[in-house]
Amino acid sequence: MELHRTSVRVRYAETDQMGVVYHANYYVWMEVARVELCDSLGFRYRDMEKDGVMMAVIESTCRYVGAARFDDTVVIESRVAEVNSRSVLFAYDLSVDGRPIASGTTRHLYLNSEFRPIRLPARYHALFGLK
Repeated sequence: MELHRTSVRVRYAETDQMGVVYHANYYVWMEVARVELCDSLGFRYRDMEKDGVMMAVIESTCRYVGAARFDDTVVIESRVAEVNSRSVLFAYDLSVDGRPIASGTTRHLYLNSEFRPIRLPARYHALFGLK
């Protein structure tokens, strides 16, 4: 599956007293990357939701191997790592100046507007690379 690259600039409010990015912000950046990845795949996340398909996070991981600091530019590479008719796994690699700082994943279950699990509608299969 295609690799998508996006970047975010670390804001002062995202750091702790030591000047290091607070760990939960990495998940926010993964979400930014995921939404942009969906755009690059040919659909807008919000339009999918308007269409009655939600993607609920059911599992997430983040392994921290370095630190980002105020005013750094964090590059997030994201991709669809696994996909089936019930769920999708996104993978992320985050770096600053080519130096890895974290990697992670988020697994999402497809839900309808009543928050019940559904199979991914056929119109999205090709967009996610599902055969």
